[in-house]
Amino acid sequence: MKSAKLKDLPIQIIDGDRSPRYPKRDEFQEDGILFLNTTNIIDNRLDLSDANYISHEKFSQLSKGKLQPLDIVMTTRGSIGKVALFNHSLHRTGFINAQMLIFRSDGKVIDPFYLYYFLCSSNMQGLIKNFASGSAQPQIPITDLREIEIDYPDFPTQRRIANILSAYDNLIENNTRRIRILEQMTQAIYQEWFGKVEKIKGWELKPFSELVDIDPATPVDKQIEKPFVGMNAISEISMIINLNLIEMRTGSSGAKFRNRDVLFPRITPSVENGKGAFVQFLKDGQVAIGSTEIIVFREKELNAEYIYFLSREHEFRGNAINSMVGASGRQRVQQKCFDSFMVAKPPKKLLEEFADIVSPMFKITHTLALKNANLRQTRDLLLPRLVSGEVEV
Repeated sequence: MKSAKLKDLPIQIIDGDRSPRYPKRDEFQEDGILFLNTTNIIDNRLDLSDANYISHEKFSQLSKGKLQPLDIVMTTRGSIGKVALFNHSLHRTGFINAQMLIFRSDGKVIDPFYLYYFLCSSNMQGLIKNFASGSAQPQIPITDLREIEIDYPDFPTQRRIANILSAYDNLIENNTRRIRILEQMTQAIYQEWFGKVEKIKGWELKPFSELVDIDPATPVDKQIEKPFVGMNAISEISMIINLNLIEMRTGSSGAKFRNRDVLFPRITPSVENGKGAFVQFLKDGQVAIGSTEIIVFREKELNAEYIYFLSREHEFRGNAINSMVGASGRQRVQQKCFDSFMVAKPPKKLLEEFADIVSPMFKITHTLALKNANLRQTRDLLLPRLVSGEVEV
């Protein structure tokens, strides 16, 4: 087993282009050359469902941050330390934005797959966060990253370690794909039942705040440890809460919620980016706490399944975004905006029939998420033991 600082290994660390040539928002397009941003990294995987693209002309103007196959990208500002391997079958090149870095191994001394798993490891993530500076927008400079030391065995052993860990990732990816399909199916059912104007004729119009309990009073014992959900555990594209990012804490400050509550972000850019969750990971009767930047919606005259989909609609989010006040980058939703958002209340029987159809799909989604959490935990526990030789490769 050997150890060396990143700066002493054949690993390039490349930052994004920060020149005036950096693409502006109005220069992005629906296809072309991939332009990655930090939101494209979810659970240490690239998610390109909402990716940006630039023209070939713009591509030729940029000089830094150009991607190659088997590059590893890492976020270095804001949510620092998110890692993904650029190994996409549809894209052989692209660019990173200015809040990311590229790690490029020579593929001879350090295997890129091994390097990817090492950067994902909890030990490495702890080191990265120790080097971060700044409170509102923490960041980590390249010069500090170069000083981080990594352990590595001989090259064939690196390959075997990467193959073992990738088996876990393949299972996680299969489950994630099934979750995505289930969520697309439930979304399609919601749109078919409630997304057409002609179906709401005669339905009573009421303010959202009258149909739903918003931030309801929920008693909680501050002395007892309970699950804590931060904004980082809430997805931008899924109802699932990342169970690997849940902590146990005492106290009673922040959001308080239970199973079947819907979580909605209060702060920019989480609202614009689509964050939201449907809670179903708690034990019966258990209450969890969360970030102060989370708004809790609890079923009253609308059931939880309907509330979840409604909260993801463009018009609902737009109403919340328009109410925001505060300094740039820290704007927050004003709760009174839900008093003016009018909802056509579907008949109770229709809501119950809708829940009967989609609720089993929600439960399967949670079961798959639970499997993924266990797979990730096992994979992350294996990595340091494989590297140290404690577990035979």
